[in-house]
Amino acid sequence: MRDRSRPRPGTLWIGRATNRAQWVLAVAGAACMALGITLAVDSAWTSGIAPLAMSVVGCVAAGLLMLYGTLAFVHVAVTLDGEAMEVRCGHIGVPRRRILLDQIADAQFIDRVTPRQWGGWGYRWRPDKGTGVIVRRGEAVVLRLGDGRLFTVTVDDAETAVRIIRERLGGSTPEGLAGPPR
Repeated sequence: MRDRSRPRPGTLWIGRATNRAQWVLAVAGAACMALGITLAVDSAWTSGIAPLAMSVVGCVAAGLLMLYGTLAFVHVAVTLDGEAMEVRCGHIGVPRRRILLDQIADAQFIDRVTPRQWGGWGYRWRPDKGTGVIVRRGEAVVLRLGDGRLFTVTVDDAETAVRIIRERLGGSTPEGLAGPPR
């Protein structure tokens, strides 16, 4: 198994972003699951099995959704090599997106992106903004793909990633780095 702490050969840049506040939501998800398990094991409901089953299933399902939704987006790792930019979310790297450099038309640096602009944390889609991986507020890389779609990822040192992508694309002009995509 490959050591994830070392970059692969040919890696040009690695960026990460973390949101520690989402651990609070993960604890809430674990509490929902614990409540569901407690209801299933130690229940003295006299109103019947159907309400008990619905409560147990509801608590466990809500807990699992909260746990996955938060743990999958507690952090993001972005790797840029000579072929592509790869975005991996959470502890197991899922969801993951790999965008080949020849599919990128332009890259922009945005100094302030907030979850509020995207409707929350996570893997998001907005008609006016495209697709995004938003794990925290702060700087981001915005890619304009060849088909006109946009992809945004919040990551530390995003300006360096944009510079490297632009060099690889052959247009290393620094003007417009801080502006939003047009």
